[in-house]
Amino acid sequence: MYKFLPYVVKTLWGHRTRSLLTLSGAAVALFVFAFVGGVQEGMKRLGENKDSDRSLIVFQRYRFCPETSRLPEDYGRVIAKIPGVADYLPVKVFMNNCGATIDLIVFHGAPPQKLRSYRNLSLISGDFAAFERQRDGALVGKTVAARRGLKIGDKFTVGQVTISVVGIFSSPSPVEENRIYTQLEFLQYAPGQNSVGMVTQFEVKVADGADPAEVARAIDAAFQADRVQTDTRGKGVFEAFAVGDLGEMIGFANYLGYACVILVLTLVSTTTMMAVQDRVQEHAVLQTLGLTSHQIFGLVLTESMILSAAGGVLGVGTALATLQWSGMAVATEGITIALAASPTLAGLGLGVSLTVGILAGIMPALQAARADIVASLRGV
Repeated sequence: MYKFLPYVVKTLWGHRTRSLLTLSGAAVALFVFAFVGGVQEGMKRLGENKDSDRSLIVFQRYRFCPETSRLPEDYGRVIAKIPGVADYLPVKVFMNNCGATIDLIVFHGAPPQKLRSYRNLSLISGDFAAFERQRDGALVGKTVAARRGLKIGDKFTVGQVTISVVGIFSSPSPVEENRIYTQLEFLQYAPGQNSVGMVTQFEVKVADGADPAEVARAIDAAFQADRVQTDTRGKGVFEAFAVGDLGEMIGFANYLGYACVILVLTLVSTTTMMAVQDRVQEHAVLQTLGLTSHQIFGLVLTESMILSAAGGVLGVGTALATLQWSGMAVATEGITIALAASPTLAGLGLGVSLTVGILAGIMPALQAARADIVASLRGV
């Protein structure tokens, strides 16, 4: 069939308006399909964080939004003495919105030295020493910096909290790149916070050989009769619980992706069927010149595949570029789901477009291949 490819392309170009409308419609639908896939990929990466297996989050019991969790900072000394605890990081969280949003700004206040050893942050620009020296200095994730146009030396204000950008960092975790790190004391003493000596949560590293579930129970038991009770969970479980409602909405978005696939199937099939009906006599002439029914079938099927594949390349490619360079994310309760592009997603999108092209072309191709030559030529 390769020798007939120029003929198929010439045929599509001869009806360029119809072809371009079909291609653009398929591209838009497959763009949405790939974009929904990017959200799913972000959810998947959130759950695949390897550090989650050996990390615990100590939160105030019966609290959900980080803004409402207030634990005494001196709880850290008690946590450090519990068997199975290798290290801990006190964190004060401040953010601009606790509900679901696409523009969440999350501040994490932590002791600079502990932060340096606890987080795998690579400075793209700036100086960690400046972060330690400067009270209002902040390390900004590269995704936040790109989204808000921040650079070294800039001032940035959210609510009553104003920070100075002294460093921009990257991280293996897309979630980290959506955060801003400040000194713990700075965030505790920030205007409107009223949280001196208080933190939002403790992140606990479990020692090798220790059972995270047992360590979590021991931490909660230690504060059972204290002034503030705790709720300790594995980091992965904590994050999954926090994004539970949002996860259900993202799961529902899958149906939108399926609807887009059906739309492309219908669109390409209808267009190909119209093309076959317009060229009944042309196909009959080709058969009189020696082409077999199988070759006519192949010509029509190839036309359908080209339209669908071209729409897939355009739509999926645009979606992946948008996901890669926009730094878009959805977030709730301080947990960010970074929309992600991946080779797997690219392969899935292109595979779907080719499959749809084949399925959409089968019926029109069968109609063209089975057409009676004599009856078709009577219209010439």
